[in-house]
Amino acid sequence: MNWIKIAGAELNQIPLDWDNNKKNIIKAIEDAKDDNVAVLCLPELTITGYGCEDTFFSEALHETTMEVLFEIVPHTKDIVVAIGLPVSYQNRVFNAAALLVDGELIGFTAKQFLPKEGIHYEARWFSPWPQGVVEEVQFRYPSLPKHAKKKAFPIGDIHFDLNGIKIGFEICEDAWVADRPGRSLSRMGVDIILNPSASHFAFQKFASRKRFVVDGSRAFGCAYVYSNLLGNESGRSIFDGGTLIASSGRLLAMSERLGFHDVKVTSTVVDLNRAHLAQMQMSSDYSGPEKAAGRIEVDYQIPSAGPTTDQPLEANWESSKYLKEEEFARAEALALFDYMRKSYSKGFVVSLSGGADSSAIVSCIYLMVKLGIEKLGLKGFKKKLAYFKSIQNLSSVEEMMPEFLTTAYQPTENSGEVTLNAAKGLAEGIGAEFFILNVNDIFKNYVGMIEESIDRQLTWEQDDLALQNIQARVRAPSVWMLANIKGGLLLSTSNRSEAAVGYATMDGDTSGGLSPLAGIDKTFLRSWLKWLEKVGIRGEIKIPSLGAVNDQQPTAELRPKGSKQTDEADLMPYEVLNEIEGLAIRDKKSPVKCFYQLNVIYPEVEKEQLVAWIEKFFTMWCRNQWKRERYAASFHLDDRNLDPKTWCRFPILSGGYKRELEELRRLIK
Repeated sequence: MNWIKIAGAELNQIPLDWDNNKKNIIKAIEDAKDDNVAVLCLPELTITGYGCEDTFFSEALHETTMEVLFEIVPHTKDIVVAIGLPVSYQNRVFNAAALLVDGELIGFTAKQFLPKEGIHYEARWFSPWPQGVVEEVQFRYPSLPKHAKKKAFPIGDIHFDLNGIKIGFEICEDAWVADRPGRSLSRMGVDIILNPSASHFAFQKFASRKRFVVDGSRAFGCAYVYSNLLGNESGRSIFDGGTLIASSGRLLAMSERLGFHDVKVTSTVVDLNRAHLAQMQMSSDYSGPEKAAGRIEVDYQIPSAGPTTDQPLEANWESSKYLKEEEFARAEALALFDYMRKSYSKGFVVSLSGGADSSAIVSCIYLMVKLGIEKLGLKGFKKKLAYFKSIQNLSSVEEMMPEFLTTAYQPTENSGEVTLNAAKGLAEGIGAEFFILNVNDIFKNYVGMIEESIDRQLTWEQDDLALQNIQARVRAPSVWMLANIKGGLLLSTSNRSEAAVGYATMDGDTSGGLSPLAGIDKTFLRSWLKWLEKVGIRGEIKIPSLGAVNDQQPTAELRPKGSKQTDEADLMPYEVLNEIEGLAIRDKKSPVKCFYQLNVIYPEVEKEQLVAWIEKFFTMWCRNQWKRERYAASFHLDDRNLDPKTWCRFPILSGGYKRELEELRRLIK
């Protein structure tokens, strides 16, 4: 029997934090050794971190990368380890995986397919390696040890033969394309394919990952190890971890995603004889070995493991009936935790209006503390926040919440008791610090100052927008001041639906250093808040005090109370807005094509009304691109993100769809 123990590890890295990243890598290697693992796969670009941006062009980055790599090499005695890193070769940068065997660097396999859509920008920094090409690279950085500078290492389209056990690579995107390298590796009889990845979180994306891992192991007749980065690495992207190991079409191991740990190794024993049998059974379509790809022979005997019975997969929440709600809750909680600790912020400050957006944010902060302590234990949770001195002597979620979250309800004369009670009840329900900062006098002072300057009285009939916006803006200075006093991070409360049409006040509700909800639509937020009130995580972690928030219609509360202002009256039903946004922005459909599709979805709505809503959306979308350019960084959650820096680019100045909207209007003339 040919039993081998293989493993993948998820690591929570930080771009350019060399010591932290090295520590996590060595911890993963030592944990794997303690588990008698023979072959360990670490994630993509794990030495540098994935989100180094244009620093990948820096020669200093590449020198330090190699320094760290050769510092790690001695820790790989008696084990085979794959480590992701950038490699500079012939004035190009390649995204590569180094194979370390028994305390020696053997060579580098380079990534062949680079993602370049949406949030990914790899083609800016890296060159794709051509299929079938093998070269040699020599590193002459002054800081490297002498023996490292003397040796040339193979790099390119390579697999490694360790005394008869063949190991090949698909690096992240390599596995997502039609002509994936695994096909040629299979023809060369590769036994184990390692996939070091930095695959960002998106709703329900994990199912696709499982498919290409399991299907790849079946199609290629091999054992397949997928390892991924974990956590909010560099600000916007959330990596969800989730190690996967499959063999011959069977999923053997799967780790729970979105954990709060720094390092986690997931292992299993695979029967390579079963993989060999699968390859034999595929021999009917064999057309000879690939001629161009390189093979490096290594005189190292991978130790065998004892026979084992199939182990049950790690229990997790993947099968939850409310998968999207669970994913959102856990992704936001982890992303906020990592952003807070990596920026050394001492908690968060939120202007809590009692509405859905700010209530969702403070709920996520509560979940951050609750899940963080649950996953790490109280001692481990506080250890990861060692800089946060005021929490170190506290012993429960209830004691910690006032330190982690400061909220302020900031009324004017147009605010009402309903939102006050909703905000106060929620803050008290989760244990946050709560202040009432009445900004009405400041609002009136601004109005009076302008009236005196322009020598006329401001009225709602003539100055509606100005009178609304100044109320939102006067709330910003006091919450910024609280954030400065606390050493905390002020969070902006805008959502994606508002971003799409610019229904937000710049320097008002957009104020903040981070905008956690700018990637999520209002319709989902409202349903998620009801889930969190009634169901919650595992049916256990829920927030009943959200009831008062969920019972009201969304409103900015900026017009006089008699106007009965609501967001949907100002805009359109959020459900419709969400549909138009998807059609117009994600699917790139014209106003007329949006109309035809909406007419099918909402046959009960008058055509004139549909046309009016579509025209309003396109007009406001174009007019407010400048606002989206100024939004604080947001978390990437799905393919409907509107962040112009990482996903959805649009000109600040444009023709505004004038011709297209005229064509739309003709439909009802």
